[in-house]
Amino acid sequence: MPCGMFSDHALHCRLERAEAVANAGFVDARARLEPASGAQWIEVAGAYAMYDGPRSPCTQTFGLGLFAMPTTADIERIETFFKEHGAPVFHELSPIAAKSLLPMLKERHYQPIEFTTVMYMTLADKGFAKPSGKDGLQVRVVEKPEHELWAKTVAEGWREFAEIADLMLDLGRVTAARKESACFLVDLYGRPIAAGALALHDRIALLAGASTLPEWRRRGAQSALLETRLRYAAQAGCDLAMMCAEPGSASQRNAERQGFRIAYTRIKFALAS
Repeated sequence: MPCGMFSDHALHCRLERAEAVANAGFVDARARLEPASGAQWIEVAGAYAMYDGPRSPCTQTFGLGLFAMPTTADIERIETFFKEHGAPVFHELSPIAAKSLLPMLKERHYQPIEFTTVMYMTLADKGFAKPSGKDGLQVRVVEKPEHELWAKTVAEGWREFAEIADLMLDLGRVTAARKESACFLVDLYGRPIAAGALALHDRIALLAGASTLPEWRRRGAQSALLETRLRYAAQAGCDLAMMCAEPGSASQRNAERQGFRIAYTRIKFALAS
């Protein structure tokens, strides 16, 4: 890891809070766009518990056991929050979360269901190449009039997965409406072929929402998109960028090739029904 940067409690807290705040902003955007959705989030024992619908990846807790050890009453309050919304109960835990949380979850019949790799990159003293428009590629930040175009481009990048295409379009529309974030389009000779987003909090840029239309992959769109977002984050005063991916996935490998380092791997727990 870079000199002076360790995967310690302080780094975990910064990264987990940045993601939690970004997702809370997403839930707030949903509530503004769709007041009848019931989208809502609460803070309990330092963790953010949020509901954005039963299919949304935001519907879970972030930071549980990292900022404070929850009591049994705290866990019960969180479980009630999800159950009142008719949603499953998920907790995604940092490996530095309080160790005494594991037996508590076991006693309440939680099971591990998923792993996530959390990666970061330091932005201090990083040089960024000037955009060149190589091979006709141009990356730009979109404004409100193009939010729908951005959301449709994101969804088009997932069209080979028909079972989630509608979900990606829905998530894209809400992402574009989130505050403290920016959405980017990659144009190829004026035609949008890729999209991505970032959210900013506490000098950390969370990169997410990236996709490329299948027929335009392997043309450098994602590299250009990443470089532009990192430059944007550095100019906004960020000292760290972060990404999340499935362990061992192509997304993780691509991020590591671009200079991201693995900070830690989280485990998601689900309450047995």
